[in-house]
Amino acid sequence: MSTAVPTTRCAHVAIIGRPNVGKSTLLNAIIGSHLSIVTSKPQTTRRRVLGIHTTDTAQLIFVDTPGILIPRYGMQERMMAEVGDTLDMADIIVVVVDAVKAQKRGTIEDPMLWPLLQQRTAPIVLVLNKMDAVPMKREAAVLIEQARLSGLFARAIAISAADGTYVADLVSMLCEMSPEGPFLYDPEMLSTQPERFFVGELIREVIFERFRDEIPYATEVQIVEFKERTQGKWYIAADIVVERETQKAILIGAQGTGLRGVGSQAREAIEEHLQHSVYLELFVKVRNDWRNDRTQLASLGF
Repeated sequence: MSTAVPTTRCAHVAIIGRPNVGKSTLLNAIIGSHLSIVTSKPQTTRRRVLGIHTTDTAQLIFVDTPGILIPRYGMQERMMAEVGDTLDMADIIVVVVDAVKAQKRGTIEDPMLWPLLQQRTAPIVLVLNKMDAVPMKREAAVLIEQARLSGLFARAIAISAADGTYVADLVSMLCEMSPEGPFLYDPEMLSTQPERFFVGELIREVIFERFRDEIPYATEVQIVEFKERTQGKWYIAADIVVERETQKAILIGAQGTGLRGVGSQAREAIEEHLQHSVYLELFVKVRNDWRNDRTQLASLGF
C-alpha cells in the first residue's frame, strides 16, 4: 500500500511598514537568528533581507524591506523602488503597524502605506506589533475590527515581536495561507544572503548604536576582504564610507578611540554570528555625497 506524500506549501512573504515598527525584529523572531539589524533608530534597513522558515509541510521565504518613507536622496529612492519590486513578487504581504501609535491615532489607516496596497492581488495580513507596550490591550480589538471592515486585509493579528507573543500564531496563519507547491530552498537554509552581507550589516548596526543621528545615516559599510583561513582567525577588512571629512573625524574619534570601539563591538557580534574567531580591520573612507551619486550607489550595491 502506497503512503500518501504530504502536500507542501511555499510562499514569498513581503514584510512592509513604516520605519521603526519592528519589521526586522519580527523577521529575526520568526527565523530565530540575527539576520536583520535592529536599532532604536528608524530607517535602519536599507536592502531587502531574505530569511527562510521551513516546517515539515511549509516553507515561508520572508523579505524584510526598508521602512516606507518619502525619499529625500538617491539612496532612499532606490530603497523605495526595492519595496515596490518586493510587493510585485510576493505571494503574501505582511503589513506591520505600531500598535501604540495606531491606538493613539485611533486608526490603522496610513496615507503612505494604503495606496501601495490597494492595487495588490496578493492576500494582505495586518500585524499589530508592540502589543507589549500597549497599556489597554482590549483596545486592539477595535483596530482589528477596523482591518476586517476595511476589506483590504485577508487576516489580522496582534503580536509582540520583541518578546515573541503570538509570533508562532502568525507563522501558522501564514503557512495556512500559502499556496501549494514544492520547497524552493533546502530546509536547513536560513537565508540566501552571503556571510559578507551579514558581516557588513553587523558593523553598520554597531555604528547606528554608538553614534549620533547625522553619522549613521551618512555611512555605508563595504566588505573588501573576507578570508576563511583553514587555521587561526578569519580575516575581514571593511571600508566604512562617509560623506564628509568631519564625519570621518567623529567616527575615528580622538586617537582612534571611536573606531576601535566600533571594531571591538562589531568583532564580538561577527564572531557570534559566524561561530568563528576573526581579525577585523576597519578603514574609514570619504566619498562626497555618495547617497546621491548613481555610480557610487551602484558600487555599494544599491
